[in-house]
Amino acid sequence: MLYAILCYNDENAVATWTKEEDDACMLRLAQVEDKMASKGKLGPVVRLQNTTSATTLRKTSGEPLIIDGPFAETKEQFLGFFVADCDTLDEAIAFARDLAVANPQGGAYEIRPLAIYKPNAITA
Repeated sequence: MLYAILCYNDENAVATWTKEEDDACMLRLAQVEDKMASKGKLGPVVRLQNTTSATTLRKTSGEPLIIDGPFAETKEQFLGFFVADCDTLDEAIAFARDLAVANPQGGAYEIRPLAIYKPNAITA
């Protein structure tokens, strides 16, 4: 089963990190990623840019509306995600737990099963 591990945190707090702090966090996360990758269980890993660079297309009725910025105002922002091929939900939770331990800022890790919508669009 493929799982998405969605990472949420306060981007303003993360933005205060020095380059050294950010590099150290990325190194710790890479060590966690390497464990999954060595088992052939790690898919794409994505770090999103700040919400200030986001554009949202919103459609309720009529023509779609283009809005600068993120969809919603929240204390935590969606900062990135991992795709992991886990045999069980417990394995996906363990991976998310390891990611959380590697991140000194904390945050939330939402674990969601994935269904491939267009399998032909994915290339190995």
